[in-house]
Amino acid sequence: MIYALAALVVWALGWWINIRLSNGMRSDERVVRVAIPLIFGLTIVLMWELLVIGFEVNPVILPAPSSIIERLGMEGPRLWADFKQTILKGALSGYVIGGMAALCVAVLADRSDFLTRGILPVGGFMAALPIVGTAPIFVKWLGSDWESKAAVVAVMVFFPILVNTVAGLRDTAAMQRDLMRTYGAGYWPTLLKLRLPAAMPFIFNGLKIATTLALIGAIVAEFFGSPTVGMGFRISTSFGQLALDMVWAEIVVAAIAGSAFYGAMTLIEKRVTFWHPSQR
Repeated sequence: MIYALAALVVWALGWWINIRLSNGMRSDERVVRVAIPLIFGLTIVLMWELLVIGFEVNPVILPAPSSIIERLGMEGPRLWADFKQTILKGALSGYVIGGMAALCVAVLADRSDFLTRGILPVGGFMAALPIVGTAPIFVKWLGSDWESKAAVVAVMVFFPILVNTVAGLRDTAAMQRDLMRTYGAGYWPTLLKLRLPAAMPFIFNGLKIATTLALIGAIVAEFFGSPTVGMGFRISTSFGQLALDMVWAEIVVAAIAGSAFYGAMTLIEKRVTFWHPSQR
């Protein structure tokens, strides 16, 4: 009962601090904008710790955050090896391959209505393919190492980047294209100097969506075959061993990596599309 009351006090205190920060005179400052979600997250973690200890929850069902943090410290080298195998090799490689393929296909489709009408439905069909069906096939074709995971990721990220790029290339106004023709600009100068820059907000929307898909695809694909390293492999084996603290440690690493990946794309977007109204 004491721990439950303490959890309520922690929640009330965190809520009060965030309300004061949100309504304060300096609420628009960057430090405050970063502090509010950090305080909220810390409040959730503290409540989790207190409730798990207070109600004596079995660690097999839900480990305490302190146990997860301890596991993170103990298994640092193993977690780093899993991170390199899954994120740096599988997810990042597939992301680059799928993104480049989508951009190239979008430019080709932009030159032909026939290709656009044919490629987009095929891309939608590929996006609808279940990962639990495609991952074993790629593992069979390419082996159990990171190459098969990169292929799964490439297929998953291809469609959102393709659709957003095609939509962005068609976003320029007819008056702008007529002005480029007046200057004697052909297709490629118009594409590079007008249409691609104007499509950047759309392209980055697709790239940001694909960051989360890449991590999910690489981790889930490892459930169907991988060497004795990798985040998906570790989650599967640790769950079988009832080592839920290790499972949660991998989840924490994946969440941090995904947030950092998404944040990096957002920062690049701000640098590239600084002229767009959404960045002002």
